Amino acid sequence: MNDAIDCNLCHSEEFSTGIIEWLRGKGPILIVTHDHPDPDALAAACALQHLILVKTGQEATIAFGGVIGRRENLVMVKQLEIKAESLDALDLDTFNAVCMVDTQPGTGNNSYPPGRRIDLVIDHHEIKEQTHSCRWVDVRPEYGASASILFEYLQSQDVKIATKLATILFYAIKSETEDLGRDWSKSDRDAYLKLMPLCNNRILHEITRPKSSRAYFKYFETGLKNAKIYDNALIFNLYNIDHPEIVAEIADFLMRVEGIEIVLGLGCYHNEGILSMRTSQAETHAGILMQKVIKGLGTGGGHSMTAGGQVRPLESVRGSLGALEYELTGRLLKALGREHTEPELLVPK
Repeated sequence: MNDAIDCNLCHSEEFSTGIIEWLRGKGPILIVTHDHPDPDALAAACALQHLILVKTGQEATIAFGGVIGRRENLVMVKQLEIKAESLDALDLDTFNAVCMVDTQPGTGNNSYPPGRRIDLVIDHHEIKEQTHSCRWVDVRPEYGASASILFEYLQSQDVKIATKLATILFYAIKSETEDLGRDWSKSDRDAYLKLMPLCNNRILHEITRPKSSRAYFKYFETGLKNAKIYDNALIFNLYNIDHPEIVAEIADFLMRVEGIEIVLGLGCYHNEGILSMRTSQAETHAGILMQKVIKGLGTGGGHSMTAGGQVRPLESVRGSLGALEYELTGRLLKALGREHTEPELLVPK
C-alpha cells in the first residue's frame, strides 16, 4: 500500500471516529441520497447505515426522491435486500441527525428541502458552496466512487463486511468507474480488489445481465433515430421517459460510436429535463463542460469523463424538450469551438 492510500486511510479513520462519536446517542438518523439513486449512492448509504449500527447500535433510515428504474439497479435492490424510503413519506422533523451521501446541498439533484439543516456530507464530486456550512464534510472529488470512501471508513474501524454489503460496494465501484476504466483513483482500485473475493458472484451475474421489457429497447430505437453527429460530438433526445437513468445508459452505449469523443443526451421525466454527458477524453472534463452548457437553465456537474444535469420545471425554461435540445446543442458546439458544424444523422433515413 502506497503513502497516498495510507494517508487516506488515516483521514478516514480520524473522520469516521469523529462522526461515530458525534452521532452516538443522537436518536433517529436520516441518510439522504440523490434522486433516482444509482449503485454508488445506495452502496454508500448502506455502508454508512451499517457503520452507524455496528458502532453505536442506532438504526438509520435511508431515503431518496424519485424512483429506481434501471433494471440492473432494481435487481440489485431486490437481491441485496436494500431497504430505502421515499423522502415524501417521512416526517423530517423526527430526525435528530441528517446525513447526505453521493450528493450535496444545493446541487439540484436531491429532493431534501432547501434550508433544512444537514449535519454530514460524504461525496466524491466537487464541493459546493452550501456544503461548507455543514458540521461534518468529507468530499473527495479525486475518488471515482463514494463507495470507496465508505469502504475506507469500514476498514479503518475494523467493521466486518458481510457478503451482501461487499457485493453492493464492489458493484458500485465497478459500475461507477466502468471496471476501473474511467475516473478512478488508487483508493478505488484498492477497494475494488479487496472487495472482489468477498462478493456473491451469482448475484453479480444477475445484476449485470437483467431481463428487460420490450419498452426498454424502444428507448434505444428513439435514441438511435434522433442521434445527430457534429464532428466528434453526438447529441440525442429521448423525449418522454419513464425513468431518468435511461439517458445515462444510452449515453454510455453511444460512446461506442467510432470517432465520437463526446456524447450529450437528454430526456423528459415528470416535467424535468434530464441530461447526461460522457467523454472519452479526460482533459475535456465533462463536469465543467456540463456546467457551461446548462448555466442559467438548471444545475449540473460531474467528473472528468461523466456528468449529469437537471432542468426543472422544463416549460419554465425553454417551453419544450425540442427547444431545450436546440439551445443545449448550440451551447455545446460553442463551448467546443464548432458553432458552424453541420449535423449528420447517426442512422441515415
